[in-house]
Amino acid sequence: MAATGEELAEKIREISVAEFFEKNRHLLGYENPTRSLLTVIKEAVENSADACEDARILPEIKIELQQLEEDRFRVVVEDNGPGLPASKVPMTFAKFLVGSKFHRLKQYRGLMGVGIHGAVLYAQLTTGKPAKVVTSLGGKDPIHEFELMIDVAKNEPEVISHRTLDNPNGWHGVKLELEVEGRFIEKATQSVPEYIRQTAMVNPFASIYFKGPNGTSLVYKRRVEELPPLPKEIKPHPYGIELGRLRRMLISTSARTLTGFLTTEFSRVGRKSALEACRAAGINPESSPQQLSSEEVVRLHKALQSIKLMAPPTDCLSPLGEEMLLEGMKREFKGEKYVAVSRPPSTYRGYPFQIECGIAYGGELQDFQLFRFANRTPLLYHQGECALTSAVREVDWRRYGIPQDGFPKAPMIILLHFVSVWVPFTTEGKQAIASYPEILREAKLALQDAGRRLSEYLARKRKMRERQIKIGLFERYIPELAESVEKLTGKPKEEIISRLERFLNEGKG
Repeated sequence: MAATGEELAEKIREISVAEFFEKNRHLLGYENPTRSLLTVIKEAVENSADACEDARILPEIKIELQQLEEDRFRVVVEDNGPGLPASKVPMTFAKFLVGSKFHRLKQYRGLMGVGIHGAVLYAQLTTGKPAKVVTSLGGKDPIHEFELMIDVAKNEPEVISHRTLDNPNGWHGVKLELEVEGRFIEKATQSVPEYIRQTAMVNPFASIYFKGPNGTSLVYKRRVEELPPLPKEIKPHPYGIELGRLRRMLISTSARTLTGFLTTEFSRVGRKSALEACRAAGINPESSPQQLSSEEVVRLHKALQSIKLMAPPTDCLSPLGEEMLLEGMKREFKGEKYVAVSRPPSTYRGYPFQIECGIAYGGELQDFQLFRFANRTPLLYHQGECALTSAVREVDWRRYGIPQDGFPKAPMIILLHFVSVWVPFTTEGKQAIASYPEILREAKLALQDAGRRLSEYLARKRKMRERQIKIGLFERYIPELAESVEKLTGKPKEEIISRLERFLNEGKG
């Protein structure tokens, strides 16, 4: 018998975001044992690096991976960051959509307010063990040790235990310990050691120590004793802002007038630009933002896209820079030629972003490899779904003297780095960047610029090789040529051969 509408309605209930991710943990990167173990470490390392940089502390990150059973591991990640107040620990680690980054337009590795909470949830789902968090603010602050779980039905932290310890050495930082199911692979392109290697490559100011199963040990000492400039927090830019977001901002603003709203809630909008937008939209500049009709909001949205405004400020971005890109590639890849390009900042949906590209070619390199990064974090999965991958495929590499079959067919490494205050990941697992037209265009321009620089080197190399072939052919006929010259001039054959060989050697140089 078919159910009635009333019977179906009785089954409707609200679920918490924690419950949603409990049933859809693959969205957070917990798809299989290998990737799940990597994701746990990645989320903890991102949190540690961001905290250290915010506090202007050169990061010291220690990662320990202990194998307890065939498919069970204890993950310990410790940093020397500023630490957390005890009152903030439960919410920070055990409640989804809580964090200091989601609501701010500032360049961070983690942004969504779900990463580390997903790791805690994965631990309690697979082993039933709580997360252990140890932290202190340093100085006279004691050490706080928590055991935490997530109340999935309520999306609320559950404090299993909390104790306070003496801190005689003034230690500060956070130490996170999780027991999870997983699989450790030592040598693979999507392994924990590879993630750590790539992280060290684009974070030369950090020291990273890894101790893994089977005696695996990695040490990456910092190569730079200075932190990159601290990216500044900015307000959204009107270009590309979506209608729904504009409507929400109008409702929630504390500004009393529309001009006040435009000048205080957006970057690059002064009073003159605000009045111009109001005129273009046909709205009184003194109108209350909350009182605008739906039609007026639509007109305002169109007007903001049409007026001339300066591009978003770029001091909110902290790219690697061409010099750092070159240094990182030379340390990791033994090539014969290196090129690096940092594109000027651009925008998508009103968010500033920047693309950087590095290429290592030849030498001991064997095949083509693509390395993708977003805000100094390696992207090891979902390569085929990423805008950066699409950009590489869409470039005509044959124009630069490089064979191509989708990807370039050459002994070369391409490194692409996406920098932004808001990275448009395709899923909460944060492994692929969405293919916005502006992002694709900038990535292709960076690749084409790097391709042109590489092609100049390859053209010189081809010309030199052709010259060597011609010299080689000439060398074969030196004895015969010397005999002919000897008959014509009467000079000794040995002297003629010596002069010809000296001439060729000068040509080789």
